[in-house]
Amino acid sequence: MSDQKPVSHEATLALHAGAGQRHIGEPASAPPMMATSFFTHPDAVGFSANDLNEAVPHFYTRWSNPTLELLETRLAALEGGEAALSFASGMAAICALILNRLGSGDHLVLSNVCYAGVAELAHDILPKHGIAATPVDTSNPEAVAAAMRPNTKLVHIETPANPILRLSDVAAVAEIARSGGAELSVDATIATPLGMKPLALGADYVVHSLTKYICGHGDALGGAVIGRQDRIAALRKGSLIHLGGSLSPFAAWLILRGMETLAPRMVMHEANARRVEAFLADHPKVRSVFWPGSSRHPQHNLAARQMRNFSGLLAFSAKADGGALARRLAERLQVVSYAVSLGKTKSLLFYIPTDDILRSSFHLEGEEACSYRDWAGDGVFRFSVGLEDQDDIIADLDQALG
Repeated sequence: MSDQKPVSHEATLALHAGAGQRHIGEPASAPPMMATSFFTHPDAVGFSANDLNEAVPHFYTRWSNPTLELLETRLAALEGGEAALSFASGMAAICALILNRLGSGDHLVLSNVCYAGVAELAHDILPKHGIAATPVDTSNPEAVAAAMRPNTKLVHIETPANPILRLSDVAAVAEIARSGGAELSVDATIATPLGMKPLALGADYVVHSLTKYICGHGDALGGAVIGRQDRIAALRKGSLIHLGGSLSPFAAWLILRGMETLAPRMVMHEANARRVEAFLADHPKVRSVFWPGSSRHPQHNLAARQMRNFSGLLAFSAKADGGALARRLAERLQVVSYAVSLGKTKSLLFYIPTDDILRSSFHLEGEEACSYRDWAGDGVFRFSVGLEDQDDIIADLDQALG
Protein backbone atom coordinates (compact mmCIF):
# COMPACT_ATOMS: atom_id res chain seq x y z
CA MET A 1 0.00 0.00 0.00
CA SER A 2 1.27 3.46 -0.85
CA ASP A 3 2.18 5.78 2.01
CA GLN A 4 1.61 8.82 -0.22
CA LYS A 5 -0.11 11.72 1.56
CA PRO A 6 -3.73 12.49 0.54
CA VAL A 7 -4.07 15.15 -2.14
CA SER A 8 -4.79 18.53 -0.55
CA HIS A 9 -3.63 21.24 -2.97
CA GLU A 10 -6.35 22.88 -5.06
CA ALA A 11 -4.66 22.59 -8.46
CA THR A 12 -4.33 18.84 -7.91
CA LEU A 13 -7.82 18.46 -6.45
CA ALA A 14 -9.29 20.10 -9.55
CA LEU A 15 -7.68 17.35 -11.61
CA HIS A 16 -7.89 14.27 -9.39
CA ALA A 17 -10.41 14.58 -6.52
CA GLY A 18 -12.88 11.71 -6.53
CA ALA A 19 -11.08 9.77 -9.26
CA GLY A 20 -10.59 6.71 -7.04
CA GLN A 21 -7.98 3.99 -7.22
CA ARG A 22 -6.26 3.46 -10.54
CA HIS A 23 -6.58 0.15 -12.41
CA ILE A 24 -4.51 -1.23 -15.25
CA GLY A 25 -5.92 -0.28 -18.64
CA GLU A 26 -7.97 2.70 -17.47
CA PRO A 27 -7.50 5.97 -19.37
CA ALA A 28 -5.32 8.64 -17.79
CA SER A 29 -7.21 11.37 -19.64
CA ALA A 30 -10.64 12.81 -18.84
CA PRO A 31 -12.99 10.31 -17.16
CA PRO A 32 -15.45 8.48 -19.39
CA MET A 33 -18.94 9.94 -19.64
CA MET A 34 -21.88 7.84 -18.46
CA ALA A 35 -24.61 9.15 -20.78
CA THR A 36 -27.22 6.52 -19.95
CA SER A 37 -30.44 7.78 -18.40
CA PHE A 38 -31.00 4.75 -16.18
CA PHE A 39 -29.35 1.84 -14.35
CA THR A 40 -31.38 -1.19 -13.46
CA HIS A 41 -31.73 -4.08 -11.06
CA PRO A 42 -35.06 -5.25 -9.63
CA ASP A 43 -33.81 -5.03 -6.05
CA ALA A 44 -31.79 -1.80 -6.39
CA VAL A 45 -34.37 0.68 -5.12
CA GLY A 46 -38.08 1.15 -4.72
CA PHE A 47 -40.09 2.93 -7.40
CA SER A 48 -40.47 6.08 -5.30
CA ALA A 49 -37.71 8.58 -4.61
CA ASN A 50 -38.90 8.46 -1.00
CA ASP A 51 -37.00 5.18 -0.78
CA LEU A 52 -33.71 6.93 -1.60
CA ASN A 53 -30.93 6.56 0.97
CA GLU A 54 -27.13 6.57 1.01
CA ALA A 55 -26.94 2.84 0.28
CA VAL A 56 -28.93 3.04 -2.97
CA PRO A 57 -26.77 2.57 -6.11
CA HIS A 58 -27.12 4.70 -9.22
CA PHE A 59 -30.60 3.95 -10.53
CA TYR A 60 -31.85 6.85 -12.66
CA THR A 61 -29.79 9.79 -13.89
CA ARG A 62 -32.29 12.36 -12.62
CA TRP A 63 -31.42 11.01 -9.15
CA SER A 64 -27.67 10.42 -9.60
CA ASN A 65 -25.09 9.39 -12.20
CA PRO A 66 -21.40 8.37 -12.00
CA THR A 67 -20.23 11.38 -14.05
CA LEU A 68 -22.27 13.77 -11.91
CA GLU A 69 -21.01 12.04 -8.77
CA LEU A 70 -17.41 12.65 -9.81
CA LEU A 71 -18.14 16.32 -10.49
CA GLU A 72 -19.88 16.68 -7.12
CA THR A 73 -17.03 14.96 -5.25
CA ARG A 74 -14.51 17.26 -6.91
CA LEU A 75 -16.54 20.39 -6.12
CA ALA A 76 -16.94 19.38 -2.47
CA ALA A 77 -13.19 18.79 -2.22
CA LEU A 78 -12.39 22.21 -3.69
CA GLU A 79 -14.81 23.97 -1.32
CA GLY A 80 -13.86 21.99 1.77
CA GLY A 81 -17.45 20.76 2.08
CA GLU A 82 -18.81 17.34 2.98
CA ALA A 83 -20.95 16.97 -0.14
CA ALA A 84 -22.12 18.73 -3.28
CA LEU A 85 -25.14 18.47 -5.55
CA SER A 86 -25.16 19.47 -9.21
CA PHE A 87 -27.99 21.07 -11.15
CA ALA A 88 -28.80 22.03 -14.73
CA SER A 89 -27.91 25.70 -14.13
CA GLY A 90 -26.93 28.12 -11.39
CA MET A 91 -30.52 29.33 -11.21
CA ALA A 92 -31.77 25.75 -10.84
CA ALA A 93 -29.38 25.31 -7.91
CA ILE A 94 -30.50 28.49 -6.14
CA CYS A 95 -34.21 27.82 -6.76
CA ALA A 96 -33.84 24.28 -5.45
CA LEU A 97 -32.05 25.45 -2.32
CA ILE A 98 -34.51 28.24 -1.51
CA LEU A 99 -37.61 26.11 -2.12
CA ASN A 100 -36.12 23.28 -0.09
CA ARG A 101 -35.26 25.42 2.94
CA LEU A 102 -38.27 27.77 2.85
CA GLY A 103 -42.02 27.28 2.77
CA SER A 104 -45.16 29.32 3.07
CA GLY A 105 -44.85 31.77 5.96
CA ASP A 106 -41.05 31.80 5.95
CA HIS A 107 -38.80 34.78 5.28
CA LEU A 108 -35.69 35.25 3.14
CA VAL A 109 -33.08 38.00 3.42
CA LEU A 110 -30.94 38.46 0.31
CA SER A 111 -28.50 40.81 -1.34
CA ASN A 112 -30.31 43.67 -3.05
CA VAL A 113 -27.66 43.62 -5.79
CA CYS A 114 -27.14 40.13 -7.16
CA TYR A 115 -27.61 38.06 -10.28
CA ALA A 116 -30.72 39.44 -11.99
CA GLY A 117 -32.46 36.06 -12.15
CA VAL A 118 -32.21 35.64 -8.37
CA ALA A 119 -33.53 39.16 -7.75
CA GLU A 120 -36.48 38.47 -10.06
CA LEU A 121 -37.12 35.12 -8.36
CA ALA A 122 -37.39 36.91 -5.02
CA HIS A 123 -39.61 39.70 -6.33
CA ASP A 124 -41.84 37.80 -8.76
CA ILE A 125 -41.99 34.11 -7.86
CA LEU A 126 -41.43 33.52 -4.14
CA PRO A 127 -44.43 35.63 -2.99
CA LYS A 128 -46.69 33.28 -4.99
CA HIS A 129 -45.48 30.51 -2.68
CA GLY A 130 -46.09 32.51 0.49
CA ILE A 131 -42.38 33.24 0.99
CA ALA A 132 -41.52 36.82 1.92
CA ALA A 133 -38.19 38.21 0.72
CA THR A 134 -36.38 41.31 1.97
CA PRO A 135 -33.56 42.57 -0.28
CA VAL A 136 -30.98 44.60 1.64
CA ASP A 137 -27.50 45.96 1.13
CA THR A 138 -25.68 42.97 2.59
CA SER A 139 -22.37 44.84 2.43
CA ASN A 140 -23.73 46.53 5.57
CA PRO A 141 -24.04 43.92 8.36
CA GLU A 142 -26.25 46.28 10.36
CA ALA A 143 -28.75 46.30 7.48
CA VAL A 144 -28.77 42.49 7.49
CA ALA A 145 -29.37 42.41 11.25
CA ALA A 146 -32.21 44.94 10.95
CA ALA A 147 -33.91 42.85 8.24
CA MET A 148 -33.97 39.64 10.30
CA ARG A 149 -37.36 38.42 11.53
CA PRO A 150 -38.43 35.57 13.81
CA ASN A 151 -39.48 33.64 10.69
CA THR A 152 -36.25 34.28 8.74
CA LYS A 153 -34.97 30.86 7.71
CA LEU A 154 -32.34 31.75 5.12
CA VAL A 155 -29.98 34.60 4.31
CA HIS A 156 -28.61 34.56 0.77
CA ILE A 157 -25.71 36.78 -0.24
CA GLU A 158 -23.68 37.16 -3.39
CA THR A 159 -20.10 38.31 -3.03
CA PRO A 160 -18.65 39.81 -5.11
CA ALA A 161 -22.05 40.99 -6.31
CA ASN A 162 -23.00 40.99 -9.97
CA PRO A 163 -22.64 43.45 -11.69
CA ILE A 164 -20.98 46.14 -9.51
CA LEU A 165 -18.64 43.86 -7.49
CA ARG A 166 -19.77 45.09 -4.11
CA LEU A 167 -18.62 42.77 -1.32
CA SER A 168 -20.30 41.30 1.75
CA ASP A 169 -18.44 40.17 4.86
CA VAL A 170 -19.26 36.45 4.91
CA ALA A 171 -18.11 35.82 8.50
CA ALA A 172 -20.06 38.80 9.86
CA VAL A 173 -23.26 37.88 8.02
CA ALA A 174 -22.87 34.22 9.04
CA GLU A 175 -22.83 35.26 12.70
CA ILE A 176 -25.95 37.40 12.23
CA ALA A 177 -27.79 34.57 10.48
CA ARG A 178 -26.76 32.03 13.11
CA SER A 179 -27.82 34.33 15.95
CA GLY A 180 -31.22 34.70 14.30
CA GLY A 181 -31.71 30.96 13.85
CA ALA A 182 -31.25 31.14 10.08
CA GLU A 183 -28.90 29.50 7.60
CA LEU A 184 -26.56 31.35 5.25
CA SER A 185 -26.02 30.59 1.58
CA VAL A 186 -23.31 32.36 -0.41
CA ASP A 187 -23.20 32.66 -4.17
CA ALA A 188 -19.45 32.63 -4.79
CA THR A 189 -19.59 32.20 -8.56
CA ILE A 190 -17.38 35.21 -9.28
CA ALA A 191 -14.84 34.38 -6.58
CA THR A 192 -14.67 30.64 -7.47
CA PRO A 193 -13.52 28.00 -4.96
CA LEU A 194 -9.95 29.15 -5.53
CA GLY A 195 -10.76 32.71 -4.51
CA MET A 196 -12.90 32.24 -1.41
CA LYS A 197 -14.06 29.47 0.93
CA PRO A 198 -17.48 30.56 2.29
CA LEU A 199 -17.98 27.36 4.31
CA ALA A 200 -14.77 28.02 6.22
CA LEU A 201 -16.04 31.55 6.91
CA GLY A 202 -19.23 30.25 8.51
CA ALA A 203 -21.68 29.77 5.63
CA ASP A 204 -23.99 26.75 5.56
CA TYR A 205 -24.10 26.52 1.78
CA VAL A 206 -22.01 27.77 -1.11
CA VAL A 207 -23.62 28.09 -4.53
CA HIS A 208 -21.92 28.23 -7.92
CA SER A 209 -23.01 28.77 -11.48
CA LEU A 210 -20.75 26.15 -13.03
CA THR A 211 -21.44 27.82 -16.37
CA LYS A 212 -18.94 30.54 -15.53
CA TYR A 213 -15.33 30.17 -14.33
CA ILE A 214 -15.51 26.55 -13.20
CA CYS A 215 -16.40 25.35 -16.69
CA GLY A 216 -14.47 28.23 -18.20
CA HIS A 217 -15.21 27.60 -21.87
CA GLY A 218 -18.77 28.91 -22.18
CA ASP A 219 -20.01 25.64 -23.66
CA ALA A 220 -22.05 24.10 -20.82
CA LEU A 221 -24.69 25.18 -18.32
CA GLY A 222 -24.56 23.94 -14.75
CA GLY A 223 -24.98 24.82 -11.10
CA ALA A 224 -24.11 23.35 -7.72
CA VAL A 225 -24.77 23.62 -4.00
CA ILE A 226 -22.10 22.49 -1.51
CA GLY A 227 -22.59 21.96 2.21
CA ARG A 228 -23.04 19.36 4.94
CA GLN A 229 -23.74 15.77 3.95
CA ASP A 230 -27.17 15.58 5.60
CA ARG A 231 -28.33 18.88 4.14
CA ILE A 232 -27.19 17.97 0.63
CA ALA A 233 -28.88 14.56 0.90
CA ALA A 234 -32.13 16.28 1.86
CA LEU A 235 -31.71 18.69 -1.05
CA ARG A 236 -31.22 15.79 -3.49
CA LYS A 237 -34.27 13.95 -2.24
CA GLY A 238 -36.51 16.98 -1.80
CA SER A 239 -35.61 19.37 -4.63
CA LEU A 240 -33.41 17.77 -7.27
CA ILE A 241 -35.54 14.70 -7.80
CA HIS A 242 -38.95 16.33 -7.52
CA LEU A 243 -38.23 19.67 -9.20
CA GLY A 244 -36.24 17.95 -11.92
CA GLY A 245 -33.41 20.40 -12.54
CA SER A 246 -30.83 17.67 -13.10
CA LEU A 247 -27.55 18.24 -14.92
CA SER A 248 -26.94 16.22 -18.07
CA PRO A 249 -23.96 13.83 -17.99
CA PHE A 250 -22.47 15.47 -21.09
CA ALA A 251 -22.60 18.93 -19.50
CA ALA A 252 -21.03 17.47 -16.36
CA TRP A 253 -18.25 15.95 -18.47
CA LEU A 254 -17.58 19.31 -20.14
CA ILE A 255 -17.47 21.04 -16.75
CA LEU A 256 -15.08 18.41 -15.38
CA ARG A 257 -12.85 18.99 -18.38
CA GLY A 258 -12.92 22.74 -17.74
CA MET A 259 -12.14 22.27 -14.04
CA GLU A 260 -8.82 20.66 -14.94
CA THR A 261 -7.45 24.08 -15.91
CA LEU A 262 -9.27 26.12 -13.25
CA ALA A 263 -6.16 26.84 -11.16
CA PRO A 264 -3.91 28.16 -13.95
CA ARG A 265 -6.82 29.98 -15.57
CA MET A 266 -7.64 31.88 -12.38
CA VAL A 267 -4.02 32.97 -12.02
CA MET A 268 -4.15 34.39 -15.55
CA HIS A 269 -7.62 35.92 -15.13
CA GLU A 270 -6.48 37.75 -12.01
CA ALA A 271 -3.22 38.95 -13.55
CA ASN A 272 -4.95 40.20 -16.69
CA ALA A 273 -7.71 41.92 -14.69
CA ARG A 274 -5.10 43.69 -12.55
CA ARG A 275 -3.44 45.15 -15.63
CA VAL A 276 -6.73 46.10 -17.32
CA GLU A 277 -8.05 47.77 -14.14
CA ALA A 278 -4.96 49.95 -13.98
CA PHE A 279 -5.39 50.96 -17.63
CA LEU A 280 -9.08 51.81 -17.23
CA ALA A 281 -8.55 53.71 -13.97
CA ASP A 282 -6.35 56.21 -15.84
CA HIS A 283 -8.46 56.48 -18.99
CA PRO A 284 -10.03 59.92 -19.57
CA LYS A 285 -13.40 58.44 -20.61
CA VAL A 286 -13.76 56.23 -17.53
CA ARG A 287 -15.58 57.58 -14.48
CA SER A 288 -14.83 54.72 -12.08
CA VAL A 289 -13.62 51.14 -12.15
CA PHE A 290 -14.23 48.41 -9.57
CA TRP A 291 -12.15 45.28 -9.06
CA PRO A 292 -11.70 43.74 -5.59
CA GLY A 293 -7.99 43.23 -6.10
CA SER A 294 -7.29 46.94 -6.53
CA SER A 295 -6.53 49.29 -3.65
CA ARG A 296 -8.94 51.67 -5.41
CA HIS A 297 -11.87 49.36 -4.60
CA PRO A 298 -13.66 50.85 -1.54
CA GLN A 299 -13.76 47.41 0.13
CA HIS A 300 -10.30 46.22 -0.83
CA ASN A 301 -9.38 45.51 2.81
CA LEU A 302 -12.34 43.14 3.11
CA ALA A 303 -11.42 41.53 -0.19
CA ALA A 304 -7.86 40.97 1.00
CA ARG A 305 -9.19 39.40 4.21
CA GLN A 306 -11.62 36.89 2.72
CA MET A 307 -10.39 36.34 -0.86
CA ARG A 308 -7.20 34.64 -2.04
CA ASN A 309 -7.73 35.22 -5.76
CA PHE A 310 -9.60 38.33 -6.92
CA SER A 311 -10.92 36.74 -10.13
CA GLY A 312 -11.13 38.26 -13.59
CA LEU A 313 -14.36 40.27 -13.45
CA LEU A 314 -14.32 44.03 -13.20
CA ALA A 315 -16.86 46.80 -13.69
CA PHE A 316 -16.46 50.35 -14.94
CA SER A 317 -18.68 53.31 -15.77
CA ALA A 318 -18.25 56.13 -18.26
CA LYS A 319 -17.91 59.85 -17.61
CA ALA A 320 -20.26 60.68 -20.49
CA ASP A 321 -23.18 58.82 -22.12
CA GLY A 322 -22.63 55.17 -21.26
CA GLY A 323 -25.17 53.96 -23.80
CA ALA A 324 -23.40 55.77 -26.62
CA LEU A 325 -20.05 54.37 -25.50
CA ALA A 326 -21.55 50.87 -25.38
CA ARG A 327 -22.63 51.15 -29.02
CA ARG A 328 -19.16 52.38 -29.96
CA LEU A 329 -17.48 49.49 -28.17
CA ALA A 330 -19.86 46.93 -29.69
CA GLU A 331 -18.94 48.17 -33.16
CA ARG A 332 -15.18 48.62 -32.68
CA LEU A 333 -13.95 45.89 -30.32
CA GLN A 334 -12.01 43.16 -32.13
CA VAL A 335 -10.33 41.04 -29.45
CA VAL A 336 -12.90 41.59 -26.71
CA SER A 337 -16.40 40.32 -27.53
CA TYR A 338 -19.42 42.49 -26.77
CA ALA A 339 -21.52 39.74 -25.18
CA VAL A 340 -23.20 38.65 -21.96
CA SER A 341 -21.99 36.08 -19.42
CA LEU A 342 -18.61 35.87 -17.72
CA GLY A 343 -15.82 33.52 -16.74
CA LYS A 344 -14.98 32.39 -20.26
CA THR A 345 -11.47 32.00 -21.67
CA LYS A 346 -12.23 34.89 -24.04
CA SER A 347 -12.83 38.46 -22.86
CA LEU A 348 -16.48 39.53 -22.70
CA LEU A 349 -17.89 43.02 -22.14
CA PHE A 350 -21.51 44.10 -21.79
CA TYR A 351 -23.27 47.32 -20.76
CA ILE A 352 -26.02 47.24 -18.09
CA PRO A 353 -28.00 50.53 -17.97
CA THR A 354 -28.78 51.59 -14.41
CA ASP A 355 -32.38 52.68 -15.06
CA ASP A 356 -33.17 49.37 -16.74
CA ILE A 357 -31.83 47.08 -14.04
CA LEU A 358 -33.26 49.15 -11.17
CA ARG A 359 -36.68 48.93 -12.79
CA SER A 360 -36.73 45.38 -14.15
CA SER A 361 -34.68 43.35 -11.65
CA PHE A 362 -33.59 45.10 -8.48
CA HIS A 363 -36.58 47.37 -7.78
CA LEU A 364 -34.36 49.70 -5.77
CA GLU A 365 -35.66 53.08 -4.62
CA GLY A 366 -34.57 55.95 -2.39
CA GLU A 367 -31.21 55.58 -0.64
CA GLU A 368 -30.64 52.10 -2.05
CA ALA A 369 -31.08 53.37 -5.61
CA CYS A 370 -28.74 56.29 -4.88
CA SER A 371 -26.16 53.88 -3.48
CA TYR A 372 -26.31 51.78 -6.64
CA ARG A 373 -25.93 54.89 -8.82
CA ASP A 374 -22.89 55.94 -6.80
CA TRP A 375 -21.21 52.77 -8.01
CA ALA A 376 -22.68 52.38 -11.50
CA GLY A 377 -23.41 55.91 -12.73
CA ASP A 378 -25.88 55.78 -15.62
CA GLY A 379 -24.76 52.25 -16.36
CA VAL A 380 -21.99 49.78 -15.68
CA PHE A 381 -19.80 47.94 -18.14
CA ARG A 382 -19.34 44.39 -16.83
CA PHE A 383 -16.00 43.22 -18.16
CA SER A 384 -15.00 39.58 -17.88
CA VAL A 385 -11.28 39.76 -18.61
CA GLY A 386 -10.17 36.68 -20.51
CA LEU A 387 -6.92 34.88 -21.17
CA GLU A 388 -5.72 36.80 -24.20
CA ASP A 389 -2.36 38.55 -23.99
CA GLN A 390 -2.62 41.59 -21.71
CA ASP A 391 -1.15 43.93 -24.30
CA ASP A 392 -3.67 42.80 -26.93
CA ILE A 393 -6.64 43.32 -24.58
CA ILE A 394 -5.46 46.81 -23.64
CA ALA A 395 -4.67 47.78 -27.24
CA ASP A 396 -8.16 46.68 -28.28
CA LEU A 397 -9.77 48.70 -25.47
CA ASP A 398 -7.62 51.71 -26.31
CA GLN A 399 -8.57 51.81 -29.97
CA ALA A 400 -12.25 51.13 -29.25
CA LEU A 401 -12.58 53.72 -26.49
CA GLY A 402 -10.87 56.30 -28.73
